[in-house]
Amino acid sequence: MFYHYATFLQKLQPKMFLFENVRGLLSHDKGRTFETILNIFADQGYKVVYEVLNAWDYGVAQKRERLIVVGIRQDLADKITFKFPSKHNYKPVLRDILDNVPDSLGAKYSEKKAKIFALVPPGGYWRDIPEDIAKDYMKSCWDMEGGRTGILRRLSLDEPSLTVLTTPQMKQTDRCHPLEVRPFTVRENARIQSFPDNWEFVGSVGSQYKQVGNAVPCNLAKEIGKNIIVSLLELTGGT
Repeated sequence: MFYHYATFLQKLQPKMFLFENVRGLLSHDKGRTFETILNIFADQGYKVVYEVLNAWDYGVAQKRERLIVVGIRQDLADKITFKFPSKHNYKPVLRDILDNVPDSLGAKYSEKKAKIFALVPPGGYWRDIPEDIAKDYMKSCWDMEGGRTGILRRLSLDEPSLTVLTTPQMKQTDRCHPLEVRPFTVRENARIQSFPDNWEFVGSVGSQYKQVGNAVPCNLAKEIGKNIIVSLLELTGGT
């Protein structure tokens, strides 16, 4: 998809652009992939700055790191400066955003999985239940290296969500509701992504989960956008 993005830059030549991707792009293929991307941006006539931002620092109740790249057209590079947004003083947790969430579609656990999750305390995961039950549930994952902290993970109201994904229930990346034994609904995930409640998602329940999970958190995007506006106003003397 990046090459389509680059084509639009070449044809439209905006004064500034915003490019977002996962943090892993920085290290993909030992950094060569990102180096290629930066070279293409330069070839299209842009000076770029980039930084990894965590949505939790910008009014989003979710730990979600994203690589943010902002480009300035070379002929304007000495007239425009861009600063990444300052971190907020308060970082919201699930308790702040899960009150009075509108009803919506949502996935359910199987009866067997629900009984196991009922044993997990808020803020806990597979290590917080009897070992024999965890081992039977985890199967081959039991022998994997690492903490495997995403398995049988039940979130707490007093913490931010882990990164919202495009599917609500996968063994290695579970995110169980803090108070109920179920995945988050579509609308709860949307709240975690800082979508307004009147934003409409369409299609099947799977498609709606995917739309929410693939999105950039709205509050994070807003903070970056506001700073881009400030930069562009430098061209007109702030008007």
